Amino acid sequence: MTSASAITALVLAGTRPGKPDPVAIAGDVSHKALLPIDGVPMVVRVVNALQAVPAIGQIVVCLEEPTVLDGVLPASVQVVPSRPEGPSASVLDNLARLGTPLLVTTADNALLQPQWVEELLNKASAQTDLAVGVATQAAIQQSVPQTKRTYIRLTDMVFSGCNLFYFKTSVSARVADLWRSVEKNRKHPLRVAWTLGLGILLRAVLGKLSTQALYARIYALTSARAELVPLSDGRAAVDVDKEADIILAEKLAPLLTAQYGS
Repeated sequence: MTSASAITALVLAGTRPGKPDPVAIAGDVSHKALLPIDGVPMVVRVVNALQAVPAIGQIVVCLEEPTVLDGVLPASVQVVPSRPEGPSASVLDNLARLGTPLLVTTADNALLQPQWVEELLNKASAQTDLAVGVATQAAIQQSVPQTKRTYIRLTDMVFSGCNLFYFKTSVSARVADLWRSVEKNRKHPLRVAWTLGLGILLRAVLGKLSTQALYARIYALTSARAELVPLSDGRAAVDVDKEADIILAEKLAPLLTAQYGS
């Protein structure tokens, strides 16, 4: 693990241009990041969790209108404008500006606990360039059986993402660049297939892709060693991107506070 106070944390709090975010509408707030969960705006909850991680030093929040957060966050938290192209462009921009190691999460990761971040940092292999926090289907169903998550099915792991990305080395920026290419062409499946490789997509669709094959393809495309890090608490996969998630998060937040003390 990286030495104490050496890691910068980036919180993506922006919204895509276009129609208003349904979570912001449901919560009657101008920006999704300001939606209160258990009485505390989501972005504040995330920042509080990150501040409780000893290995994290600087915290940067990124959104399209930085003035929206005036007076909301501690003075020590830097707020910078996001890139209109999407979250991958914002990550790349901040990787270039802040360097690595960089922990990336999102403002709608409202249930984030310091212990989950520390678990990711501690479990990341020494040789890893990029570690991604995930929760297995079994862990999610054990912790929050009532939730509906989107699962990625590999031959040896079925999981959902936890909005936690540990860009450990400078090489990891190449994965963010690959992400940007995929994001840019998300409405053009053939271009995505060309970028990632038709074979790898077919194996993924047919459920015949293993974690090692996925790692090998990422390495072939970027020279970066990536790994999925399963977190022990399935609730780490619960973010707030629809109205049903607001209800679930409101229910889980006080339980997590009682268990973890934050």
